[in-house]
Amino acid sequence: MFQAIAHFFKAGGPMMLPILLIGLVGMAIAIERFITLLKAQQHTRAMWARVEPSLNDGDFDKARKIVGDDNNPLGRLLGAGLAMQGAVRRRDDVEKAMQEGIMEIVPRMEKRTHYLGTFANLATLVGLLGTVSGLIGAFSAVATANPAEKANLLSASISEAMNCTAFGLGTAVPLLFMHAFLTSRTQNLVESLEMAAIKYLNVLTLRTNRAAQGAVQNIRAA
Repeated sequence: MFQAIAHFFKAGGPMMLPILLIGLVGMAIAIERFITLLKAQQHTRAMWARVEPSLNDGDFDKARKIVGDDNNPLGRLLGAGLAMQGAVRRRDDVEKAMQEGIMEIVPRMEKRTHYLGTFANLATLVGLLGTVSGLIGAFSAVATANPAEKANLLSASISEAMNCTAFGLGTAVPLLFMHAFLTSRTQNLVESLEMAAIKYLNVLTLRTNRAAQGAVQNIRAA
């Protein structure tokens, strides 16, 4: 098995090495992004389970203690909203502060993911370059070699061309899949953050309306 892979790599010619490097860097980025997003999703679920009861009860001080200085995306988002609670009266002001928090969080979650699409295209193009190089070598070999060697040289050059194409495509397909997968997971995380922000704003609005109605009733009673 190992010998077959080594023979395949050797027969692909000099363009196999750049494709291999592109694939290794791309896979390293994909693994790092996958672990980062997985931890962020797990931490977000755990924190929301802890802070949601406090928000529903209107205990914003306890919610602030739970969020604290947490550097998780949900912690930073709710921290921005809770910092505005009590300082401003309008829901729009709190919403703008949380939107600003999301605008800071999203680029961090999408960090380096776009390189996977670029690397997939690079692997395909380098593979095609190797194919063209192999075909040029094949035609050159046929033109200058003696008739007895033409078949072997032509076969080696075509093998280089096909192996390079296959390796380039074989590297590009998993990178494209990981790009789509990570983009989808990032979008899911962003949607969960937006949902948490809307729930917090709805709780805040409900509490504000109840306080206003209570104040009106007290005035009427007086």
